[in-house]
Amino acid sequence: MLTASVRYAVAFVWQTQARCATMFARFRGNYTQRFMDKLDARILELLQGNGELSAAEIADRIGLSKAPCWRRIQKLQQDGVIRRTVALLDAHALNVGTTVFVTLKTGNHSEAWFDKFVRAVRDIPEVTEIHRMSGDVDYLIRIVVPDIDAYDVVYKRLISAVEFQDVSASFALETIKYTTALPLDYLKLD
Repeated sequence: MLTASVRYAVAFVWQTQARCATMFARFRGNYTQRFMDKLDARILELLQGNGELSAAEIADRIGLSKAPCWRRIQKLQQDGVIRRTVALLDAHALNVGTTVFVTLKTGNHSEAWFDKFVRAVRDIPEVTEIHRMSGDVDYLIRIVVPDIDAYDVVYKRLISAVEFQDVSASFALETIKYTTALPLDYLKLD
């Protein structure tokens, strides 16, 4: 006869495998494998550096005429390679210069708990990133706030919405590197 802890561990593994399979299927269904050439890679490099560049400016920099360059950009957008173009704002100028990395552990890995968690964090504007993790913690959250007191308000809102086994926060003292640019060295080029 299996002990309660062994039954729980088996159920957890089954639930985790099912959730991963579902997420992979969603991901695979939303992304079509696309092979790009060196011009596409150069377009992506330029746009990651400055999303305000016009098709004409990009075309001029990569040695292509404007219309074909514009069509390539459109195709990259349609294929989901370029998800969207945004403005990157200065956190200190907006008085949210304190970055807090929060690790969460939960004893509940049910789909109902997960849905409740997603709804709760989605509605907290200070939460800028959420990652489901492997290893000792279940989730890693990045929060931006003006100060520790503001973090405490976010913390209380978070723990009142969802039950956690453990919540731990680390405050960033200095940002050594921050970029939204993805490495392009791994592209499968034609």
